[in-house]
Amino acid sequence: MPNAIMTLTEIVQDSQDYGSDDEHMVSRVFFDLDIEDHIYPGLHVDVKQTVGSSFETAPLEVSAPVGYRGPMNHDALRQAVEGYYRSHIGGGGRFIHLAGSSNIRMQGNHVHSRVQVQFEVPQGDAGW
Repeated sequence: MPNAIMTLTEIVQDSQDYGSDDEHMVSRVFFDLDIEDHIYPGLHVDVKQTVGSSFETAPLEVSAPVGYRGPMNHDALRQAVEGYYRSHIGGGGRFIHLAGSSNIRMQGNHVHSRVQVQFEVPQGDAGW
C-alpha cells in the first residue's frame, strides 16, 4: 500500500459560511495531501458537530475531502482530522481551551497550525 502524507494547516471553527446553524456547528479543516509523490494542495473537509455537545467526546462528522477523488483510507483520514481538531479546540485545546464551561459558542475562529500525519492508502480505484 502506498503512503499518504497529510499536512494539516488550518481550522476555521464554526462558520455560517460553511453551513453552521442553530443545530450544528460546521468547521472546515484545510490540508495538503501527498500520495505517491503527487501533491494535492489546498484540500479541505467539513467537520460537523451538534451545538452544545462536548468538544472532547461528541461524535464528529467528517466529510469527504473536497478537491480529491483518488484512493483514500477513509478511517485514517477521519481519525487524523478529528485528532487535529480536538487537539486545538476544546478542553485540551492548544488554541481554544474550553474546560468546565457550558453554553459557550464562538464562531469564525481561525487556527493556523501545521501538523503532518502519515497513513497507508489502498492501491487502485478505492476513491470517494
